[in-house]
Amino acid sequence: MLVDLFDFELPEDRIALRPAHPRDSARMLVVRPGDAEEFADRRVRDLPEFLRAGDVLVVNDTRVIPARLSGIRARGDSVAHIEATLHKREGADRWRAFVRPAKRLAVGDRIRFGETSESMACLLAALDAEVEEKGEGGEVLLRFAFAGAALDEAIDRLGEMPLPPYIAAKRPQDDADRRDYQTLFARHEGSVAAPTAGLHFTPELVAALKERGVGLEKVTLHVGAGTFLPVKADDTADHRMHAEYGEVDEATAGRLEAARRAGGRIVAVGTTSLRLLESAAAEDGTIRPFRAETSIFITPGYRFRAVDVLMTNFHLPRSTLFMLVCAFAGFSRMKRAYAHAIASGYRFYSYGDACLLFRAPPETEPAA
Repeated sequence: MLVDLFDFELPEDRIALRPAHPRDSARMLVVRPGDAEEFADRRVRDLPEFLRAGDVLVVNDTRVIPARLSGIRARGDSVAHIEATLHKREGADRWRAFVRPAKRLAVGDRIRFGETSESMACLLAALDAEVEEKGEGGEVLLRFAFAGAALDEAIDRLGEMPLPPYIAAKRPQDDADRRDYQTLFARHEGSVAAPTAGLHFTPELVAALKERGVGLEKVTLHVGAGTFLPVKADDTADHRMHAEYGEVDEATAGRLEAARRAGGRIVAVGTTSLRLLESAAAEDGTIRPFRAETSIFITPGYRFRAVDVLMTNFHLPRSTLFMLVCAFAGFSRMKRAYAHAIASGYRFYSYGDACLLFRAPPETEPAA
């Protein structure tokens, strides 16, 4: 399919730079195929009204690390300022990262992160890394001077939250982002991007869902920086997803299967939860334990096996995530839904509003 089919115009003022407070006060567009009212404008706090006893919400409990590091590369008299976004751990002392400007780095170069002056005098405040490999698209493999817990502490001390480029380019990061760019469910460190649908949840909303008889299960998918990369191919068949590590443990898989057999619906909170559940599902829809990397790429025509309802934010034009929601709720319907959201003043992207999508029958090919 042509990537151009998934393009749309979004006014700059629709990009949210701060989240709604309280979190569950964000707007929520409800999209139900076959319903007399195709689109309903509600609030996230209204979510329990659209679910029933026996349904199960599945949230991603990954925790975002402050994965954006700034430093200096010195090579003789040549000095370059380097920014790195860690995206995949490869060992106790190694991380793959996207760096800028990549052309200023060569294999064997050393970067001193946490140092912003060219004198590089403050050794105690710095974190050194060596470039071991260079890949495509600005990716490098970094070997750090510290390992294990010592490296984690240094990254936490020196790093910044990896806000998406469309936010970071418009305002400086501040202390509020360390709180705001983390979900209520965050537990297992490893993501360099938030599973943003989970940002809308509050203890009050979770309590209301429980009172409604809706279950809550947690899975883990560590979101990589590849989620921010644009689709450069002209056709979706030529795009390759970055792999991300995920886990669905045996007990969780068993409870989800029991809920499905009892007639409950599986409600994925975010595209990360959906992609992990679909990766864990067998052909017959059975959700199995899963501990592996997944690079699943979902486009219109995909037959969903595990997920019945999806809560997600509004996504970038031409992005793999917009392709996913078009596959889930229908291409033409989601084009209309996004047009409605833009015209109605919904806020887009990571800190923006939500939509609640009920699965539509698969389409073989979207109309131009």
